[in-house]
Amino acid sequence: MKHLNWIAIATMWAILCMIAFVTNIAAPFGNIWSTHYEWAGMVGNLMNFAAYLFMGIPSGALLVHFGYKKTILIALATGAVGMGTQLASGYIGDSTSLLSIGGQAVGLNFLVYLLGALICGFCVCILNTCVNPMINLLGGGGNTGYQLIQAGGTLNSLVGSIAPMATGALIGTLTKESDITEVAPLCLVAMGIFITSLVIISFIRLEEPQGDLSQEHFEHSPLHFNHFRLGALAIFFAVGIEVGIPSMLNAWISHLTDANGEAIEGTATTAGVLTGIYWLMMMAGRFICTLISGKLSPRRQLQIACYAGMGLLLLAQCTGSVAIPWQETTIPLASVFIVLCGLFTSVLWAAIFNLATADLGKYTAKASGIFMTMVVGGGVMPLIQENVLRPTVGYLGSYFLIIALFGYILYYSLHGYRVLQKSL
Repeated sequence: MKHLNWIAIATMWAILCMIAFVTNIAAPFGNIWSTHYEWAGMVGNLMNFAAYLFMGIPSGALLVHFGYKKTILIALATGAVGMGTQLASGYIGDSTSLLSIGGQAVGLNFLVYLLGALICGFCVCILNTCVNPMINLLGGGGNTGYQLIQAGGTLNSLVGSIAPMATGALIGTLTKESDITEVAPLCLVAMGIFITSLVIISFIRLEEPQGDLSQEHFEHSPLHFNHFRLGALAIFFAVGIEVGIPSMLNAWISHLTDANGEAIEGTATTAGVLTGIYWLMMMAGRFICTLISGKLSPRRQLQIACYAGMGLLLLAQCTGSVAIPWQETTIPLASVFIVLCGLFTSVLWAAIFNLATADLGKYTAKASGIFMTMVVGGGVMPLIQENVLRPTVGYLGSYFLIIALFGYILYYSLHGYRVLQKSL
C-alpha cells in the first residue's frame, strides 16, 4: 500500500465526512417540521434521497465527461447553495401558503426547506458518485479497495454521529415554536465547509484513476452484468436499512410521552444522543472491518452483518415493552438493540459496492451513477416505515421491513454476487 496516492485518498475521505454531515441532519431537521405538520417528519429526508433518483445517472455522465476533480467542484458549489436555502427557510415565515395537504395549509417556508433538501441531495449524490469508485480504483479494487472505502467510512460515521447529537442539543425539546433558526449554526458551518473545500480542492492535483473516459466506446450498459443488477437492488435496500434504522429511532424517542400524554422534557436531545451512538457504532464497525479485511472477505463480512442485524432487530421486537433507566427518565430496551445494529450496517455499502463493481472495468463510472440512483432507497424505505407501517404496527413494528431488507442482502451475499459476465 506504500505506492498509493495518499493525498488523493485523504481528499476523498474528507469528502465522505461532508456527505455524512449533510445526510445525517436531514432526519433531525424533519423532526422540527413534524411539530408543524404531523406528516412531514420524513419528507425532507425523502427529498434529500429523491435527488439520487434524478441525479444518479446524470452524475455518472458528469464523471465520464468532466472527470473526477471538476465534478467534485460542481458538487461542492451545489452543497453550499443547498444549505443556504435550508437556512433561508427559517426566516421566511409560514404566512404565505401555496398549497394544502390533508386540509392543512402548507407555508412557503416549508416548501423552501424542501427545495434546499433537494439541492443538498444533488450535492451528496454527485459527491458519492465520485468518491466511492475513486477510492476503490485508487486502492486497485479487491481487498485493498474495500479497506480504503471502509477506512473512509469510519470517518464518515464519526461525523455522522456528531450531526444528530449537535442538532438534538440545539433543539432540546420539540415544541410548536421550534423552527430551523434553532439549528442555524449547523447550516452556517456546513456552508463554510463546502466553500472552504471548494477552494482547497481547486488547488489539489487529482489524477484521473481511469484516464480520459470521454472518448471511450461503451458496448452496453453496466446493467448488462447480472451481479451488478442484483447489487444495485441490494444498494437500494442497504441505504434504506442504514438510514431507516436511526431515522425511525430518532422519531420514536423524540415523540415519547409520559403517562398523561405530555411530551417528556429533553426527548429530542435523548434521541439525538441515541442516534449519534448508532453512527458511532457504524464507525467502530467500519474500523474493525478495515483491520480484518485482509483475513475476512467482504462477502463473508456481509453475511455476518445480515445475520447479526436480523438477530438484533428480532431481539428488539421481543423486548419492546421493557424500559430501562436513562439519566432522569427511561428509554425502551429495544432501542439499545437497534443502536447496536450500527456495528453491522457499517459493512453493507462498501461490501456491496465492492462485489457489484467487480470486473466492470471501464463501466465502473457509469455503474457508480446507477448506484447513486438506487440510493433513493434511503428516502423511500424510511417513508414507508413512517407513513405506512408506523400508523398500523407502531414504531417498533415498522422494523420488520428492515429485517426483510436484510434478508435480500443475505441472498445477494450467498448467491447473487457471482460474476457471470466480465467486461471487455
